[in-house]
Amino acid sequence: MAEPKSTITIPFRQAAGPELKYAPSRLKFYIDVKRCIECGGCEVACKNENNVPPGIARIRVVTINEGEPGETNVAVPCMHCSKAPCVAVCPVDALFHRPDGIVQVNKETCIGCGYCLYACPFGAPQFPKGSPFGARGVMDKCTYCAGGPEVPFSDRERRLYGANRVAEGKLPMCASVCSTKALVAGDAEEVANVVRMRMAARGAGGGAWGWEAAYGKGY
Repeated sequence: MAEPKSTITIPFRQAAGPELKYAPSRLKFYIDVKRCIECGGCEVACKNENNVPPGIARIRVVTINEGEPGETNVAVPCMHCSKAPCVAVCPVDALFHRPDGIVQVNKETCIGCGYCLYACPFGAPQFPKGSPFGARGVMDKCTYCAGGPEVPFSDRERRLYGANRVAEGKLPMCASVCSTKALVAGDAEEVANVVRMRMAARGAGGGAWGWEAAYGKGY
């Protein structure tokens, strides 16, 4: 008798709310603007790992007040918000929360209306021109290196969504290569512990970039 094929199981929390509109913020990013040096390593690593075509940026580094006192560098991926405005405005429910809180897009459902682009405070949704990922006008975004709603590690998942490092038990590539650990990824509780330790060491209060929009009141 042949042995059954092994399956990949990932410990998920159940999503709450109708149509997966809301979910616990389990897997999160934290961007430490005090550590980012604008090296661009996260951008290059993301493009290489996910075969992101030219003109698309799943993560980008933005410089605020460039050349002035207080110049700040901010890496901007999709923050996978708990109450994601992109998910709320999508008219065809192409955007949804996974049970672990990652916001994903179903490219087979997306109609390219652009509502998510206007709703997102981080500018995460991207609309490529031409036919990258085999679809014209379909939205592309940071997947937290968690692939997409296809069979894990399949050629189709790789072609449409990129790498599925989360299913391998790995962190997103951008956070893995960050030389100054300005980009932190992982379970929300562990990420929050990192934030607390760094804030305490600096003698500063709250106000972490993107915290309120991504985490809301708790996580």
